[in-house]
Amino acid sequence: MTDIEHPEVFHSLPVLTLPGPAEPSSAPLPAADAVAWRLESAWRDGLTFAALWHHFLDTVDTAGVQALLIGPWWQDEYEPFAPVVELLSAHADRFPALRAIFLADVVSEECELSWLEMADITPVIEAFPQLEELTVRGCGEYMQDQERLALRPVQHESLKSLRFESGGLAADVVRAIGASELPALERLELWLGVSFYGGDTSVADLAPLLSGGRFPKLRHLGLQNSEIQDEIAAAVASAPVVAQLESLSLAMGTLSDTGAQALLDGQPLTHLTSLDLHHHYITDALISRIQDLLPPQGVHVDLDEADYWDPEDDEPRYVAVDE
Repeated sequence: MTDIEHPEVFHSLPVLTLPGPAEPSSAPLPAADAVAWRLESAWRDGLTFAALWHHFLDTVDTAGVQALLIGPWWQDEYEPFAPVVELLSAHADRFPALRAIFLADVVSEECELSWLEMADITPVIEAFPQLEELTVRGCGEYMQDQERLALRPVQHESLKSLRFESGGLAADVVRAIGASELPALERLELWLGVSFYGGDTSVADLAPLLSGGRFPKLRHLGLQNSEIQDEIAAAVASAPVVAQLESLSLAMGTLSDTGAQALLDGQPLTHLTSLDLHHHYITDALISRIQDLLPPQGVHVDLDEADYWDPEDDEPRYVAVDE
């Protein structure tokens, strides 16, 4: 996978991987609120995630923990994610200060994105009513014995940032987001992926997100890493939500001249502070037109990672992150 790595900072805090119970450290652990705590149990001398979790509860003052990342949770062989969700939800009362969660901070050397099995994450959102930031990586069900990422519509008063990183985000997850009540939401980023890995989201599924009335505080929208990026761009070009945004990302996908032209013909984008289109298939002529209409002193436009595509050759275009 590309464009994916372990964050060194999460929720404005440096990330620290918790030492296991059999890994004594000469330095004392920092204060609970001084770092974002990362838990990983894979390949650590038979350490189960449940054992690591209870070690965390016993050694860190979890009442002060503000940010938590869940890294590889299996041991030598891959294990379902649902027990991790159960542990988080069951001990939510131990984390009154928790404001940010990253589910599945895993990179390709540990597990490819398309193989990264997930579960129904709704209980995590419901268990932490003060949560402000949630990042979810993975999808699942690429293989028949995998459990798929799932989400039910939720009502949450505090969530400000929601990000799904996937090589194939299921349409029912997108529809659940669109049906949720998230009055504080300011940032929404969806990596939609490709149909081969379960990314069956259509433009129609995005309609509640594009309507502009669903999330009144939304200021950043990312609909990216999609094999239908041109269709999404055409829908965004006339979408009411754009007027309330400060930044927009249609990056990482298969955006070509068709989608770029739709953006140029659509509503003005000059009120944006940034427009991210990196990893695209737009020709030089259209790139120049975009730059002329959106000068850098007004809107920062990211057109990096341009790739050549000749429709006459019937060659496929690729998203940045799928497998």
